[in-house]
Amino acid sequence: MNIFFKTYCSVIQTISQTRGSNAKIKHFADLITAIEDDETLSLAAQFTGEGAFNDFSGKRASVGSRTSGMAAAEFCGIDYDLVFKPCRTATGSSSETIERLMANMPEAIEKRSPENLSLDDAQDIFEKLHNTSSREEKQQILWQAWEKMTPVEIKYFIRILGQGSLRIGFETRSVVAAIAEAFGRDREEVRYTHMITGSLGKTAVLARHNRLDEARFKLFHPLSFMLASPIESRAVENLEEYIAEEKFDGMRAQVHADGNKIKIFSRDLNDITPSFPDVVQFFTERNLPPSVFDGEICVFIENTIMPFQLLQKRMGIKKPGKKILEEFPVLFIAYDLLFTDGNPIFDLTLTERRIMLEEAAGNYNLPVTTQHKLTNSDDVDTLFEHALNHGNEGLMLKHKSSTYEYGQRKKSWLKVKKPGGSFDTVMMYAHAGSGKRGGTYSDFTLGISVKDDDRYEEEFIPIGKAYGGYTDDELKRMNQIIKELTVEKYGPTLGLKPGLVVEIEFDDIQINKRTKAGYTLRFPRFKAIRWDLAPKDINTLKDVEKQYRRKLETERLTQQINPSFTMK
Repeated sequence: MNIFFKTYCSVIQTISQTRGSNAKIKHFADLITAIEDDETLSLAAQFTGEGAFNDFSGKRASVGSRTSGMAAAEFCGIDYDLVFKPCRTATGSSSETIERLMANMPEAIEKRSPENLSLDDAQDIFEKLHNTSSREEKQQILWQAWEKMTPVEIKYFIRILGQGSLRIGFETRSVVAAIAEAFGRDREEVRYTHMITGSLGKTAVLARHNRLDEARFKLFHPLSFMLASPIESRAVENLEEYIAEEKFDGMRAQVHADGNKIKIFSRDLNDITPSFPDVVQFFTERNLPPSVFDGEICVFIENTIMPFQLLQKRMGIKKPGKKILEEFPVLFIAYDLLFTDGNPIFDLTLTERRIMLEEAAGNYNLPVTTQHKLTNSDDVDTLFEHALNHGNEGLMLKHKSSTYEYGQRKKSWLKVKKPGGSFDTVMMYAHAGSGKRGGTYSDFTLGISVKDDDRYEEEFIPIGKAYGGYTDDELKRMNQIIKELTVEKYGPTLGLKPGLVVEIEFDDIQINKRTKAGYTLRFPRFKAIRWDLAPKDINTLKDVEKQYRRKLETERLTQQINPSFTMK
């Protein structure tokens, strides 16, 4: 059968409410097995794992949460600032808020006459949004679409617009597993096909027709990155089987090069080429044969890798001006080679790939990481201190015989880091968990104090969201206390009066002007529940600002790049 968008969204909602990955996979496998035409199958896989457009299309609908929120507020006949924003704060989700408003507001109910839209119809709407620049025109397109949709369709329509996770506990690897199950294919073959094509939709169609072996890697399509596990979560039996590299204070990136054609992709597989014209020029001047490099973009001044906060000033700028380029020059430092001489080399060992990378570095004057041999834990400790002195985040330990395990987080790459710091925070909101945490409040919005800060009228403002790092007993105790602290409830989110203090640790502090604090914490997680502290004891926004400045002002040692590399 050819399913409607309403049917698709209903299955996605069921997956969201289902516990257990195998059960979620079966629901999606049943859905795509029932789809008759290839185009609908392709869109179902794409919408679920990639969003409105596949990762290598370069397209974006460019509808932010403010645009969709303001459109929804006007559609429902409510005030955006006085009604919509507090509701969104309470739920912790703009799309969840809009779904509930659409289902309950009389004006919204009256305006809507749901139709059986197809997935193709939804895709046509996404294309219209992509081709429209003004907020007013986008709002009109949203209204026209929402008039034909049920509340649950509207919720997932908005999430699909967000490009990426639908936040239902069903990520790309689960979509891949469902494709394999639906069509009786080997999961690893399906995963490989997705990696080299960069398209879940194309992978699903090839799997259905038993044509996975026809997939070929094409240059200038991003590859899924190999991921690292924290060393604390993986036992290392023999350190001599690993090499060590410093974990740079930069941004992971992938460079595809062929002569004067260069493309750069971020870790989330977005094309970021226009943001780094200096990297493009660097590789263009070298006139490389078809190649794909994995590495890090860093602000590099006088042989020193500068703090990530300076790199942030370059990120997101589509066309950086001369002043930005001169103030914050960047360098791409490679640590892996994935494609060369017309062939992907993912299946070669790290040692074999490294030999080829060093050969390319020597021939074309490319900067690459320095590798260090390991014999025991003392070597790790020594190298770790050196890395910190360079201002880097720590170390990467890489197994010499590992292949490039694209899109996976296994034992082959291990990261050795220490937290960037910790703050005592107050729990402001509790969000209902999903999966094995279903039935409890296990995700939390945490805040810092601004009660003595003239810039704010509130006592506390959010600084980050965190989950995990607590025991089951601690979670049970927190949930008991949360009941007593609840002052408002909206959907799966509880608003709390100040009472629970949590010490969170994090990797770094980043500027984020879209937040009330002006900062966000990178990878915040629970360190301890401070039963002994009260909200009056927590850290302040001024503490956050001081720590941010401290890192910028810390002196760093110059960074060793491969001896043959020279800046030209």
